[in-house]
Amino acid sequence: MAGGLCVEWLNYHHLLYFWLAAREGSITRASEQLHLAQQTVGGQIKLLEDAFGQPLFAREAGRKLVLTEAGRLVFRYADEIFALGRELGEVVRGRPAGGPLPLSVGVTDVVPKTVVHRLLEPALTNFSQLHLVAREDRSFEGFLAELAAHTIDLVVSDTPAAGLGVRVYNHVLGSSATSFMAGEALAAEMLAAAPFPDCLTARPFILPGKRSGAQQALRRWFEMVGVRPNVVIEADDTALAQLLGEKGLGVFTVPSVVETETLRRYDVRLLGRRDDVQQVFYAISAERKLKHPAVVAICEAATRELFG
Repeated sequence: MAGGLCVEWLNYHHLLYFWLAAREGSITRASEQLHLAQQTVGGQIKLLEDAFGQPLFAREAGRKLVLTEAGRLVFRYADEIFALGRELGEVVRGRPAGGPLPLSVGVTDVVPKTVVHRLLEPALTNFSQLHLVAREDRSFEGFLAELAAHTIDLVVSDTPAAGLGVRVYNHVLGSSATSFMAGEALAAEMLAAAPFPDCLTARPFILPGKRSGAQQALRRWFEMVGVRPNVVIEADDTALAQLLGEKGLGVFTVPSVVETETLRRYDVRLLGRRDDVQQVFYAISAERKLKHPAVVAICEAATRELFG
């Protein structure tokens, strides 16, 4: 073959017949959908089994087709292959030749807007005709349901998807230390009274919301170092927390990777930063291996530059 490439090709027609039979639990029903004779479908599935060198169905008299262990593995892959094929057709049909590349991203409100901007920037700069839709109008669970339905391409979050009954994949973008900040007057008063982190004890604190991975990390750290701040506000929206902190209503935190931008944007002062309070960020997708070119650009730039 050209360039010396040697590939053992999979017969996708055979795979389709197997997938339909497994999904329907019956060769008869699969044959009806394909408008083919049962013997033809059964024969093609037998050829697929021969190619794999093992049976995919345990045929039991009077019962539906039962998948073997190998059959369950092949079915999972076939399910992904045909779902990806449908998605490919929808994307190509929905994008005129030379038209914009669509990218739909769901962003949980616990991720700081400065982090979101830094994450999405490579996609915007690398693809001149990108049509980006960035949304915050769903819960974390709602976004994951949309991912599974292939109506959005990516979810950015500070918590992984786990145990929620949807088939999605977590891709770690990177982690960051945590920076502690407060309005100028409050910060000066605190640092004059005690060094960081002792100055946090009994001081007003704006804690990230319960849905944030940062809250769990902070609570563990409070216990570990023995500081007892006075939690006066819990805010899911990080932009709101920063505005309230600027007004002197409490200490707030940001990932240290966006510390400089935050100090530049708000009239606040740095109290200190801690490497032992790590915030982890995830790109969550419906695919095990990322394929959307803009999503690949986002993830590669995040691991190489933002969190590198």
